[in-house]
Amino acid sequence: MVRKAPDSNSKSNGLTDVVQWDNYSLFIHDQRVFLHSGEFHTFRLPVPDLWLDIFQKMVAAGLNGVSIYIHMGATNPSRGVLDFNDWRALQPIFDAAKLAGIFVTLRPGKFDFINAETTAGGIAHWITSEVAGELRTTATDWTAAYEPYVSGIIDAVVPNQVSQGGPVLFVQIDNEFNQTPSHAAYFAQLETQYREGGVVIPLTYNDLNEGRNFINGTGAVDLYGLDSYPQGTTSACLNPTDWSPVATSYHSYHLSANPAQPFYMPEFQGGLFDFWGGPGYDACALLTEPAFQDVFYKHNWASNVKLISYYMVYGGTSWGGFPFPVVYTSYDYGAAIRENRALSDKFDELKRQGLFLRSSSEFRKTDWIGDTSTGIPGVTLNGSAAFVTLLKNPDTGTQFFVTRQADSTSTANISFTLTVPFSQGTLTLPQTTGSIALNGRQSKLIITDYTFGAAGALLYTTASIFFAGTIGARDVLFLFGDADQSHEFALVLTGAGTRSASSRIQFTNATAAGITTVAIASGAAGLLTVWESPSQLVLFADPVTAAMFWAPAIKAPTPSNDTVPGFESFWQFGTNETVLVGGPYLVRNATISNEGSTLALRGDLNASVSLTIVAPLEVREVTWNGERVDVRAEGALLTGWLTQSASVREVKVPALTEWKFADSLPEVQSGFDDSSWTVANKTRTNIEVKPLFGDGRVLYGCDYGFCEGHVLFRGHFNANGSETAANLTIYGGFSFAASVFINDRFISTVSTNAQSASDDGQLTSADILGVDHVNALFAFPDGSVVPGRDNVLTVVVDNMGNEEYPDEKSARGIAGFELVGGTFATWKVQGKLGGYTNFPDKVRGVMNEGGLFGEREGWHLPGFDTSSWTPRDLSEGLPGGGAGVGFFVTMFDLAFPRNTDVLVSFQFEEGNTQPYRALLFVNGWKFGKAISPGILDYNGKNTIAVALWALDNTAVSPSLELVIDSVLDGGVGPIATNNPVWEPRS
Repeated sequence: MVRKAPDSNSKSNGLTDVVQWDNYSLFIHDQRVFLHSGEFHTFRLPVPDLWLDIFQKMVAAGLNGVSIYIHMGATNPSRGVLDFNDWRALQPIFDAAKLAGIFVTLRPGKFDFINAETTAGGIAHWITSEVAGELRTTATDWTAAYEPYVSGIIDAVVPNQVSQGGPVLFVQIDNEFNQTPSHAAYFAQLETQYREGGVVIPLTYNDLNEGRNFINGTGAVDLYGLDSYPQGTTSACLNPTDWSPVATSYHSYHLSANPAQPFYMPEFQGGLFDFWGGPGYDACALLTEPAFQDVFYKHNWASNVKLISYYMVYGGTSWGGFPFPVVYTSYDYGAAIRENRALSDKFDELKRQGLFLRSSSEFRKTDWIGDTSTGIPGVTLNGSAAFVTLLKNPDTGTQFFVTRQADSTSTANISFTLTVPFSQGTLTLPQTTGSIALNGRQSKLIITDYTFGAAGALLYTTASIFFAGTIGARDVLFLFGDADQSHEFALVLTGAGTRSASSRIQFTNATAAGITTVAIASGAAGLLTVWESPSQLVLFADPVTAAMFWAPAIKAPTPSNDTVPGFESFWQFGTNETVLVGGPYLVRNATISNEGSTLALRGDLNASVSLTIVAPLEVREVTWNGERVDVRAEGALLTGWLTQSASVREVKVPALTEWKFADSLPEVQSGFDDSSWTVANKTRTNIEVKPLFGDGRVLYGCDYGFCEGHVLFRGHFNANGSETAANLTIYGGFSFAASVFINDRFISTVSTNAQSASDDGQLTSADILGVDHVNALFAFPDGSVVPGRDNVLTVVVDNMGNEEYPDEKSARGIAGFELVGGTFATWKVQGKLGGYTNFPDKVRGVMNEGGLFGEREGWHLPGFDTSSWTPRDLSEGLPGGGAGVGFFVTMFDLAFPRNTDVLVSFQFEEGNTQPYRALLFVNGWKFGKAISPGILDYNGKNTIAVALWALDNTAVSPSLELVIDSVLDGGVGPIATNNPVWEPRS
């Protein structure tokens, strides 16, 4: 590996030279870098042993960066309490990232704002109630609230900065804000705390679209970036085949706003969240399908973006109280890695792009020369339906023509030719195959004067580059292209070698400079060895076949003079040695030992597959997950067969039976004692919506410490016989519900949803985001009120989470109350046991439980004794078919084979329209559909609990099953469980 000092005009923040930049790109340890990153929130996968799994998959896709939000609400559950334990710890994140070889952009915006479709945008719930000042300003009470949390972040970051041999590259100050004077002063205040605490790496910011915030002036950050979601948000998944055009302003915006720095996109659309009642995450995956990645990601390259992170690469699960009101438990996001950690076809496209970027050092420094709209000097485009942008490396002359359709939404098939200048004059491309094809929504890079390996010279290519580099003594070039198109490239073939005899490949020798033109005819599929010699190997494949290959970094057994200390696992910093491995579902890592003769591979199989390897010539033995594999040499390739374990194919899960049942709404029964409940008698609140009507008493759960999940209110009154109804305005967020009872009689349930918000039948973002409360008159049934005694109105409210900025201080509870014909004497409130100050389950954390009776008693926890409960199947619903809440609990054993990764889901019935809501608890964790090992005990007893909330007097019949999505032979290794069992609660 050759280390090269940055250009003389490079700069840093003055605190560390380990991270520098110029107007082209980033330098890390003097190496120019294209930062290719993806978003992953560890709090959405609260199993630390699985973080390495996600990091390894990201690195396998060619990514070298990961962007990680930390959730303040989970880590700072109450004033003065910091909890960086268990899955909230930061050191395991940094350790796993370093082991995988991936740089971390830490976004600890929870002390200010992360968005991320999380409750209150990540701000701790206690702050939304206890802080009177404006959040995200220099208000003194806000400052006092967040500073301890920031100090905790700083303590974890400082020893893990890249300047200290750690993986943390950037710290993002805040997210998607505007630079008003008060906000700018707040940024400056944050920056001062970080710097005084010892953070020397760059501080960054993610601007919402093209806002020009925090580039200059007070609060300006070291590196500015902007985000973009070109396919839209919120309701876009409803029409997943409808594309928005690519944005044409990115490059000009960067030149006008931030030309002295590299173009940084901290968030670019990698999928989209779905909403309650939405079309599902498969629709979101279709909206941002591989074709979207192909066109839009490469258009970012055409805008000269050199630092980018995709939001999300792995979405995961917004379990417990983490979601904000619009999203549900799954945060799959239609991402490249799905919620159950399975790899998708989007992952394949990400890898095709990622390995090209990893391979192409010339692409890290390019000048934007021009595009079709401005004109490109010396370039002629023959084909008006195409659009071309030229990027050129000023040092090497390498040219990258980024092509797409002029109408980026078009699904038509077009073709064109390009006449371009290059090192040897002028060239019309292609020369022999007629034209360059774009099939509908497709983008291609046409490249000239490209080098690969130690001495490889590629004159031009209309085929795409999957991999380029040196493997052993060979320069290797791996190209790919659609099988129904023709492709062409020209290069110097070196050494005494063999040309392919395939009828699909035509070779034409030039008389000068030893250049050979290779034409790949339409119909070429599978893997083709175009040319092989002791010094050079050229491969071609269709895109699907190419995506079956992996290029794991070979960690050097001993550091060399060029190895950056602490970065032995990082491509470009610890090693540039690799192999190509085709066939397995995933290759996690590779090593070469025994004086270079043995290649040891570790990874996952989802089936028995053929194995194809490009390795140094010295390699003659191969192991897979520690077992020897019979391989044979076939020309430049080693081939063999990987057999999936028979035990993996026999993995089964049990049916969920033998349920036990108990009522979980005793609060509506006669004689219920609420003397231990909190009296709701406050008359002041920091919540944004002040009491609307009533006598001024505040009935918001969070003002009494009950912020997450269900909160129950009980209004007492001594009846005089004239009380006829209660008029209530109830806030709970989009798609919330509230059931109201008078004594032991059910009145009705109210709720909000997008459909009721839309008057014209067309669902819009405003319909989804704008409905958070209901006003209703709850008429008392005849005979339900007993004069001369205490009567109780019970309200069960489902808090769907707080809104994000600027409404973090969301009203959740009863904003207005009136007893028609009487007066409420006392209001009592109860939520999760202990509220946010004294909740008992410190491992699962403040977000895990709400205020249902069964939750307060711990019925959802492993080890709770249900032997006295009534046997009742979940499908039977609640006894009597009336409204209410019941708990169903069952247990089962699992005994999965070692060294397997079983992707499983809990699934309620498809397309449920029955009037019920359900909470699913898995070993005490309030989860939804997909469950990972660590939460589910793969080799032991598991406890499943369902809190069933029947919304009216209609009988309901839920069904729930445990489903195997996929079984993988391999996995990341042993997964520790941390599922504390039930203990008596007071």
